[in-house]
Amino acid sequence: MAEAARDLSPPPDRIWTIPNLLSVLRLAGVPVFLYLLLGPRADGWAIAVLGFSGLTDWLDGKIARWLNQASRLGALLDPAADRLYTLATIVAFVLRDIVPWWVAAVLVGRDLLVGACVLVLRRNGFAPPEVTYIGKAATFNLMYAFPLLLLAQGGSAFATAARPVAYAFALWGVLLFLWSGLLYVVQTRAALLRRNQATAV
Repeated sequence: MAEAARDLSPPPDRIWTIPNLLSVLRLAGVPVFLYLLLGPRADGWAIAVLGFSGLTDWLDGKIARWLNQASRLGALLDPAADRLYTLATIVAFVLRDIVPWWVAAVLVGRDLLVGACVLVLRRNGFAPPEVTYIGKAATFNLMYAFPLLLLAQGGSAFATAARPVAYAFALWGVLLFLWSGLLYVVQTRAALLRRNQATAV
């Protein structure tokens, strides 16, 4: 919980870096991904775009550390791309009746709650909590669940075999996603309590 209270110095303010370019490409793929899901319903191409997003998400972090190209812009673009892909997928899945609307409401509500925690921490001079293993595990499960849920559509033998695996990844992803959101709330509360105690002394 102590992570939320650390006053971390910001990374360099650089724009033209390879990780930032990869993050911009990921962001540019979001409307393409939505169009493929909701327009021609070209699920195969949509899965390919999602796979490209996952690959560039992994690469930009590796390259940023390898070439020492971390930046403030990258720290904003990377999570923004993750959230936009998650939101776009959830909206498209609700519109196509792949998942019920209440699942979307729960996931979006969790993101709004975490966003509020981050704003409160910044207003009080704290850095956002570091990403936890639970949060990474949630993203991992959801990133596998989304393409599998698409593959599970239809009545083919492959879709029938993919369906229980897709539901398992989705269930664990949602539960871990909510758990990581709860940890953000706990960390935020702990940081504010320590600030109040330090001020009182």
